[in-house]
Amino acid sequence: MDEKEALFKKIDSSTTFRNICDSFGLREKKVLDIGCGFGHYLRHFGKGSMGITTALIEVDFGKNNNLDIVFGNAEFLEEANLNTEFEAFWANNLFEHLLSPHSFLMNLKKIAEGDAVVILGVPVVPIFPWLLNLKLWRGPLASNHVNFFNATTLKLTTQYAGWDLIAVRPFIFKNKFLDVLVRPLAPHMYVVAKNKKDFKYPPKKIHEWESDKHYKDLLSITKQI
Repeated sequence: MDEKEALFKKIDSSTTFRNICDSFGLREKKVLDIGCGFGHYLRHFGKGSMGITTALIEVDFGKNNNLDIVFGNAEFLEEANLNTEFEAFWANNLFEHLLSPHSFLMNLKKIAEGDAVVILGVPVVPIFPWLLNLKLWRGPLASNHVNFFNATTLKLTTQYAGWDLIAVRPFIFKNKFLDVLVRPLAPHMYVVAKNKKDFKYPPKKIHEWESDKHYKDLLSITKQI
């Protein structure tokens, strides 16, 4: 079994992924899988789902395996010309790589269908620093990461970009109570939030942009959402 096949098999048998799919009906939803790889998650999502990747080999794999995978960068989604809206967004092990997580979340709102949900899987910095000495916890500080999160900062980053929080959990257990109990010791967290359709920046922030010519373009973008 090669590495690709092993990954597909791993996701097919993942309890965590199954818990998330069951909790939010992803098998019936039109999902945009951002940073989709070879489509190991994508093939479990509903009709009309798409994946986006920067690797042409993964785009070609999709064409040959009945998976709708397109070429594009997560931070420049408008250039991918998706021309459709989605009921859910899935991005696992992506958020910590982005140069601008806030802009990414704001751009998703442009292609969100109504109260679409976003689900981001992120390796988190532990509450107890000594845990970073354990192999299981080395993920958050990987050399190719440029952003670093814990449960609280994931929650705030998502809310302040116009998404209403549903959960910040590892989804190791389907039972919410048990899952919250193990959260402090979970090295990987999922933040789930719903599109806040009437989101507006606070007046103080708008005034800040209006008074600085360098932010004029950003202000015009936010008014389009």
